[in-house]
Amino acid sequence: MLKKTFLWVALAVMPLVQGQEDLSLSYYLPEGTTYNSEIPTPKEIIGHEVGEWHVTHDKLVQYYQALAKSSDRIQLESRGSTYEGRPILLLTISSPANLAKIEEIRREHLAATEAGGAEKGTDRPIVVYQGFSVHGNEPSGANAALAYAYHLAAAEGQDIENKLENMVILLDPSFNPDGLQRFAYWANANRSMNLNPDNNEREYHEVWPGGRTNHYWFDLNRDWLPVQLPESKARLATFHKWLPNILTDHHEMGTNSTFFFQPGEPDRVHPLTPEMNQQLTAEIGSYHAKALDGIGSLYYTEENYDDYYYGKGSTFPDVNGSIGILFEQGSSRGHIQESENGVLTFPFTIRNQFTTAVSTIEAAEKMREKILKYQQDFYNNVRNEAGKDRMKGFVFGSPENQAATWELAKILEQHKIKIHPLEKDLKVGGESFTAGKAYIAPSNQKNYRLLKAMFEKRTTFKDSLFYDISAWTFPLAFNVDYASLGSLDAAGQPVEQLQPLSGSVDKKSNYAYLFEWHEYFTPKALNRIVNKGLRAKVAKGPFTLEGRKYDYGTIMVPVANQDMDPQAIHDFLTEVAMDSYLQIHGVSTGYTQGIDLGSNEFDPVKKQKVALIVGSGIRSYDAGEIWHLFDTRYDMQITKIGTEYLQRVDLSDYTDIIIPSVYSTSVLDSAAAKKLDQWVRSGGTLIGYSNTANWFKKHKMMKLEMKKDTLVAKNVPFDRRNDFRGAQETSGTIFEARLDRSHPVNFGYADELLPVFRNTNIYLEPDKDSYNNPIRYTDNPLLSGYVSEENMELLKNSVPFKVERKGKGRIMVFTDNTNFRAFWYGTNKLLMNAVFFGPSM
Repeated sequence: MLKKTFLWVALAVMPLVQGQEDLSLSYYLPEGTTYNSEIPTPKEIIGHEVGEWHVTHDKLVQYYQALAKSSDRIQLESRGSTYEGRPILLLTISSPANLAKIEEIRREHLAATEAGGAEKGTDRPIVVYQGFSVHGNEPSGANAALAYAYHLAAAEGQDIENKLENMVILLDPSFNPDGLQRFAYWANANRSMNLNPDNNEREYHEVWPGGRTNHYWFDLNRDWLPVQLPESKARLATFHKWLPNILTDHHEMGTNSTFFFQPGEPDRVHPLTPEMNQQLTAEIGSYHAKALDGIGSLYYTEENYDDYYYGKGSTFPDVNGSIGILFEQGSSRGHIQESENGVLTFPFTIRNQFTTAVSTIEAAEKMREKILKYQQDFYNNVRNEAGKDRMKGFVFGSPENQAATWELAKILEQHKIKIHPLEKDLKVGGESFTAGKAYIAPSNQKNYRLLKAMFEKRTTFKDSLFYDISAWTFPLAFNVDYASLGSLDAAGQPVEQLQPLSGSVDKKSNYAYLFEWHEYFTPKALNRIVNKGLRAKVAKGPFTLEGRKYDYGTIMVPVANQDMDPQAIHDFLTEVAMDSYLQIHGVSTGYTQGIDLGSNEFDPVKKQKVALIVGSGIRSYDAGEIWHLFDTRYDMQITKIGTEYLQRVDLSDYTDIIIPSVYSTSVLDSAAAKKLDQWVRSGGTLIGYSNTANWFKKHKMMKLEMKKDTLVAKNVPFDRRNDFRGAQETSGTIFEARLDRSHPVNFGYADELLPVFRNTNIYLEPDKDSYNNPIRYTDNPLLSGYVSEENMELLKNSVPFKVERKGKGRIMVFTDNTNFRAFWYGTNKLLMNAVFFGPSM
């Protein structure tokens, strides 16, 4: 067999500089290894050396297809597509003999995690899932994956053969194809032939929204638990299909940083993560340290990054019997950039990622039996814990909102958490659950810890600092009733597969159709109705008609005086009901107990044309959540208007304008404020979020009074100043609010108590008139998560929502995020109410 032998020169032990004229694949590869010449190098397929240019996703796909064709160590599959249609690839890499029986190996691996699995011992391959560049503008990972895949496919000798015989590697070369493509285009388009390390060079300052996020500007490294996005669904399916023993997650951080690998902050580990997990993480870390020492790279551990939120790629494995490893490489953010540690080149960042990818499988091979046993012990301990737990499971479900109940159940199904339908009516702790409209998730199951992590409320913590959010209780996020159970007597047979929801119109009417506003997808239905040209009205009060009670916010579609005949209206509404999972009721009279259908207490609902302010100065996460909500959930067109050209836009076409949270009050100037103010006075509805409240206040667009933080540091030493301030951040906590259900912003909520998600320190004073405070925090509002004592005092007697009339229009602000990470279903309707019913407020 022909062999390739690379020449190692001084470049292999120092960062490349300036033109990188001598860059070759040997810079990355282990010294002394020979390679099969029949396996193509990346350059032979993509046309440039790894690190010379930023690889675009199409070239990445091209190389892996060529690699899979030429190597009997690789199986390539596409697990679906991103929103932009890019394939979500996975390479399964092992010895040819293992790949020939890969399904058998997978089944045996999973069997070892079941009851009695310890009897199978540890004489089998270890499974390592290695993922790269979940943030698209942290590209050294995905580019390192090119060289790493080549190494695994082409390296020769007993060492690589032993490794591949003793492990299955699941290589996910680009966790975020759309973001990677976006950033690669930017970096390459701004690359000069004479590489320029000046920090002011445009190449290192990508335009909004940047390449970090996916198509809808979501941080994919926060979606392992919510699993709302196609990229996440693909990788979660891979995780549960294999239950890997190790999962690595390759990232980048600030240019002036070196290299980080876990373990992270010792006091910021979730309590459900076993201590042995952290011990093994540290032992694996010793292999990374040795490898980085060997190439002279600086690094650190046990600082900055934590292991608390289970929705991150390096933490999610820890609650699932695996070991998650985070890598963070100081970023060149382009091809070459000055840093406090010298000139930082893109190839240097790639080499560190490649080196730790290799040291990961070195550790996996050497620690194989220990890590396999850990996974067996993890699930044995879980079964023992679950069996002893007096809490036998959770029941969850809201009869008024079956869609939200189903969506929550769907998440559990994707996480392989077993659920059962509720077979008989149940009353637990003051909550009532209806048979056929709720589910039970038993404790006694394999994923007991994951279930517990998703459903528990936690308000006490070892540390007051968090890298991410401190609370994510899923039933609260979905505003679905839930309770813990001491018995499973009401549980039916296990759900093998969730069946799709349905909707219907109960009967044809020549008078009117009604549907309540409780269900999650009612805004989608209403949007279709008004866009069809049908007149619709919203009830501002409750009533009873033909034996059925209707709540605030009920939608009425009269049959008379429409441009469609009665049969066409019935047929169309039947389509709407099925598409939005609604029960629509035909009625034969307008004479009710309460407000009659012809009453002025029914306000007309107009066709909405909504604009979303985006661009420089706007928080892209918040903007993306809103765009995604309208576009993918409610099938509503939304026009994205950039901050840089807002002044040139004729706003008279729009009924509603939404400004997501802004980074500073200077994002839009006084001319923009004047333009928006005039538009509101002409009848528009302006909706702002979070820090936009400060912008409204600065430009006197709203009369807002804010509570001030008067905290002063006393006896706090200089080296603890960041901890002191960090402890005052409310970075992600769940609070309880009380609703005035008669106010249009709260239409569709069957209960006056609502869990809300807060990730801001903005506290609004309430209005002196109670009817102008439709949403207020309760007296003891903390439901789950961390909040400092000082902020709790500020929160009390504050309000998360304000609305003011201005001329013919309305202006309103939410301090709390109603659309957080696409899984906060429970408060999405507040925004939709502001859009559809703003004129009624």
